[in-house]
Amino acid sequence: MRQPQQRGKGTASDPRALRGALAARLRERLPELERAVTTRVYAISDPREVADPGYLQGLNEAVAAAIEYRLGVLEAGERQAPAVPAVLLAQARLDARDGVPLDAVLRRYFAGNALFGDFLVEEAERAEVASAELRPLLAAQATFVERLIAAVSEEHAREAETRPRDAAERRRACVKALLAGELVERSELGYELDAHHLALIAKGEGAEELVRQVAVSLDRQLLAVRREEEPIVAAWLGGLRRLAAEKAAAAITAAAPERVFVAVGEPAEGLAGWRFSHHQAKAALPIAERRGAPVLRYADVAVLASIARDDLLVTSLRRLYLEPLERGRDGGKAARETLRAYFEAGRNISSTAAALGVDRRTVRNRLRGIEELLGRPLTGSLADLEIALRLDD
Repeated sequence: MRQPQQRGKGTASDPRALRGALAARLRERLPELERAVTTRVYAISDPREVADPGYLQGLNEAVAAAIEYRLGVLEAGERQAPAVPAVLLAQARLDARDGVPLDAVLRRYFAGNALFGDFLVEEAERAEVASAELRPLLAAQATFVERLIAAVSEEHAREAETRPRDAAERRRACVKALLAGELVERSELGYELDAHHLALIAKGEGAEELVRQVAVSLDRQLLAVRREEEPIVAAWLGGLRRLAAEKAAAAITAAAPERVFVAVGEPAEGLAGWRFSHHQAKAALPIAERRGAPVLRYADVAVLASIARDDLLVTSLRRLYLEPLERGRDGGKAARETLRAYFEAGRNISSTAAALGVDRRTVRNRLRGIEELLGRPLTGSLADLEIALRLDD
């Protein structure tokens, strides 16, 4: 447990020094604070239920920006407080466009504010800040939270009121409602849902043109909706017969321009399959971007895609298997290299040695050293260790 830090001499009579000291203490706990706020925000309204493939990333960035804004307000004080970050206002507009109610947005802010306040009070107590000094500081924080809430509410309301209701928007709204399991009028889609489907999510300049070209080349009906202000397109290729994912992937590869990433779901039938294939493509897109893979099938990364959406599991795998390796002499470089070659060789010592250009004894010694770093035998842990390395890649 971290021991309370002693406040510098004169802090009690210097509000600026007190604010700076408390902000510094909170920054030391920034990862913990961000995790706590993110968990609370997700509990109020799970962003992974939003159909927009870029919504989750936008919300995570907004959470980090909101915490940084609060720290900036704490450090600067009332007179020098920074303006509300543009990313928070942009997220409010995105919430309105994606149909996230203002009530849910504000409850997220209130929850985040409460957690920030808890952390602040906790650090003040550890630093033995007197109540008389803490009360005006908390009051000033509350004032800025009210201003933030007002700015976010205004931006959300403005976007909801002024947003045009054209055919493309109505189609987006219909797609979103169907993905959420709602019963809506489907005539707006111009697409047959009682058919075979293959979902795509394409990101990058030229994404919309690409999915149209692929639909024509494969002679499939196309439903495509584009996220406003972002080059992200959710698309479905429909038809009376099943379309193999590998065939679609080949067509996409042949036509894809540079810097466009396409995630491909698996073939499915009917409305339920239409949704399911989309969720598969949505889960695979972040992995395609991280790998720099122009085209990626969900089937090729199904386990990784599922694990990557579980923050607890990802963090646990890193702490259990990757962080111990970093304690090696070279920061774990040789251990990772050996393990990757070992898994690539089907866990065969001789093939691993040949791939690394060393002898078998060296490979065995490295594996024993890895066991010592992990504090457990490799037997029984290899599957988890391989997944941890793939996530790290």
